[in-house]
Amino acid sequence: MQRIEIRAFPIGSKQREASEVKEKVENVLKEIGNALRMDGGDIELVDVADNVVRVRLKGACAGCPFSQMTIKNFVERELKKSIPEVKRVEAVPL
Repeated sequence: MQRIEIRAFPIGSKQREASEVKEKVENVLKEIGNALRMDGGDIELVDVADNVVRVRLKGACAGCPFSQMTIKNFVERELKKSIPEVKRVEAVPL
């Protein structure tokens, strides 16, 4: 019988931190999504890289002329308030 050795490699601190930030962002976006759904919209997390959050607005929010204001004045403000590591929020088109 052949012996197989399995080694566990610890996740680097940057990877761990990025994973933690992404998890926090997902939780905050759930709450933001609840508010947006009340007006017929929604939000989707596309990516978190270098503490920059990329999101996609959906539903009524996708074509709204105030979508950029929603991103900066609501989504970004709430994320930064809850997660100080977040640098900015960027919208990704459909």
